[in-house]
Amino acid sequence: MSRRLHSLFAACAIAAMPAAALAHHGWSSYDESKPITLTGPLNSVTWGNAHGTAKMNWRGGSWDVVLAPTTRMEARGLAKNEIDAGQRISLTGYVRKDGTPEMRVERVFVNDKKVELR
Repeated sequence: MSRRLHSLFAACAIAAMPAAALAHHGWSSYDESKPITLTGPLNSVTWGNAHGTAKMNWRGGSWDVVLAPTTRMEARGLAKNEIDAGQRISLTGYVRKDGTPEMRVERVFVNDKKVELR
């Protein structure tokens, strides 16, 4: 295959990748030595792939919350209707090392139950 054709093929493959796959981050950007718990109502919830997400206000700021893949949450006993917007919830997880108000959730406490996500 010619170099030019190979480059064209590579460019087409990258362009075809979903934006979420390009934007997905690894877990090394979170500080696992300092778990925190956020408690309050959720502002919004996205139940989708590659993983669920939510937003909540905590200590005067808006936080992005990275949940587990939906299939894992369901398999571990967390139903979509249990974490709707407005639902009061507690989330335990790890914050980003760079100070961004975002956390990777390990545990969800809702409706008198604890769900381990990882």
